[in-house]
Amino acid sequence: MPVYKENSPVPVIGIEGFRKGQTAGQKELLFNELHGARRIETPHKHDFFIINLFDRAKGIHNIDSVDHPIGNRQVHVLFPGQMHKWDIRAGTIGYQLMIERSFFEQFAPYFRFSFANYQNHPVIRLTKNAFQLLLYEFDAIKDELKKENSLVHLISARAAVIAAIVSREAENAFTEFKVYQSNPRLAKFNMLIDEFFKVQKSVAFYAEKLHISANYLNILCKKHLKVSATRLIQQRVCTEAKRLLQSPDLSIKEIAFELGFADHAYFSNFFKSQTGLTPTGFRGSDKYYKE
Repeated sequence: MPVYKENSPVPVIGIEGFRKGQTAGQKELLFNELHGARRIETPHKHDFFIINLFDRAKGIHNIDSVDHPIGNRQVHVLFPGQMHKWDIRAGTIGYQLMIERSFFEQFAPYFRFSFANYQNHPVIRLTKNAFQLLLYEFDAIKDELKKENSLVHLISARAAVIAAIVSREAENAFTEFKVYQSNPRLAKFNMLIDEFFKVQKSVAFYAEKLHISANYLNILCKKHLKVSATRLIQQRVCTEAKRLLQSPDLSIKEIAFELGFADHAYFSNFFKSQTGLTPTGFRGSDKYYKE
């Protein structure tokens, strides 16, 4: 059974809980095969990094309260702390790499964009060629893990190739990735939001960090991303709010405080303006939350 860590508002599953059923693995990394139907009903987080490669597949993968259809030739990327659950249908064939944080950091730079970009677009449809390349690297890692004296550096190098291929496919699939690649200021803004969104919600704060005016930052966002700078900050706050609301152990007042809101009412009004639901309504919806 997975190991649930104590004193966490949302269940956090550690990698140790998956070793019993692993296809191959060592301390830093596990390889698993996904065959047939699987279901996770209760949303939870992991404290490690996961790459799921689907060959033939059907179902729904809910990541950070967003339902993503599972399909053929897809890669699903999950960073530590992201909330997820899934309902994988019979007949599915897939492969999974579970990677400890310390090992992930060795090849993380080969994910060429901000982690927030991948978190916003965790499901990437692959070309036939890209799928075959990724499958080759997955199989090579599995084979290396099965060796008595597996080479950690070789596994890390293959993981870096996987990260590079995923990044290329993401850039081809999502306009947003191309924008951040071509505009370093917007890429930096995106990373700053991820770092400070709980305590700083003013466009002026981020503009100052970027050494430009708030007005110019807003112009850049509207021109290249088709949304305002304020909206980007609000989207990040709302995503985190949805994660926290799926925990039965945190009150709405505590969540409001965690996200930097002065009081419960201010947070409730903000959340309803973003989602059309009150925090209580969101928490009680079968779509997002189960006891």
